[in-house]
Amino acid sequence: MPEARPLTFLCITTYEKGQEFMRECKRQGCSVILLTAEKLRDADWPRETLSDTFYLPAEIPVADIVKAVTHLARNHKLDRIVALDEYDMETAATLREHLRIPGMGLTTMRYFRDKLAMRMRALDRHVRVPDFVPVVNHDDIRYYLEHVPGPWVLKPRQEASAIGIKKIAAADELWPVLEQLGDKQSSYLLERFVPGEVYHVDSVVSENEVVFTNVSKYGKPPMNVAQGGGVFTSYTVPRGSDADSGLRAINRDLIAALGLVRGVAHAEFIQAHADGNFYFLECAARVGGAYINEMVEAATGINLWREWARIEIAGGDGSYQLPPLREEYAGVIVSLARQEDPDTSAYNDPEVHLRIKKHHHAGLVLKSADPRKIPSLLENYARRFAEEFTAVEPPRDKPTA
Repeated sequence: MPEARPLTFLCITTYEKGQEFMRECKRQGCSVILLTAEKLRDADWPRETLSDTFYLPAEIPVADIVKAVTHLARNHKLDRIVALDEYDMETAATLREHLRIPGMGLTTMRYFRDKLAMRMRALDRHVRVPDFVPVVNHDDIRYYLEHVPGPWVLKPRQEASAIGIKKIAAADELWPVLEQLGDKQSSYLLERFVPGEVYHVDSVVSENEVVFTNVSKYGKPPMNVAQGGGVFTSYTVPRGSDADSGLRAINRDLIAALGLVRGVAHAEFIQAHADGNFYFLECAARVGGAYINEMVEAATGINLWREWARIEIAGGDGSYQLPPLREEYAGVIVSLARQEDPDTSAYNDPEVHLRIKKHHHAGLVLKSADPRKIPSLLENYARRFAEEFTAVEPPRDKPTA
């Protein structure tokens, strides 16, 4: 029997991220080819781990990427195609289906990219979601507006985070917005605005089983930060608390409903002030942004990028095992900064675990064995960040690198 050859990964990303995924693939003996944007030619890629790198011009059609990768596949036998960013998931799924490479196909991919598809699927499987309506049939929309009290939020179906979301206070505000959208209306959904506390659940999934879960709570809801500016914070929820236990159970049901076989997931939920129930907001089959991975690793020892790579390498052969866990607590604080390289040295509590180095950003990852310590520190730090560092930019209607 011939000796098994090393796997070849094609990693696709149009954002600078996923370096630890690539490093872990290399550590495990795999060959890694990077397909990224031309604008990222000089980015900080782990070049020592890459066997080749290819750059794509801006706005290239998916059909042309398929042609280019098919040409590449003549001389490289591709075993895995992985999108390291949410915006590249459709490209990766299209390539997998065209080349018949194992992994998530287009149908399942839409449950993790299309907010309407994921809501309909979750609702069908009895996961609670805010009342919503597709922005398609105007009679349906009128009925919805008459029977679901406002305010509402108009959400792009395939954007990440809070990009492009508009809050609608009254019914007569909606129709001019839809008129302006024109033929793009159907790319949106209308949803009841639910005031509450926002949580995120970060998971590792192996063969349909959620093998790792970390439940965290945002300080200020991401939509508020994205649209109004300010300081982003998140921290580990006390383990065994009602929020922790409840969200772990809901998240297991959600992952099963959406059909993720293997990989990582970042899901967001809101606990409504009105009734105390958790409502599902969105889920992506990727590692969470805003240094959430670093926060999760500080609390648990689990690096989500690394485990994702190991699961993809195992590929369903049953060999994947989650490494031993720690059960500590962590938090992250990040802000856009007025200074090019802000100095955070005055933040010198022993809980400071990592200083985030990024131009025009101030950020820290905190770590403690005490679940009460991190939230109180973050509250104090957020006030100081707002005074010392924070800059505000207008809300984005589309993503930037």
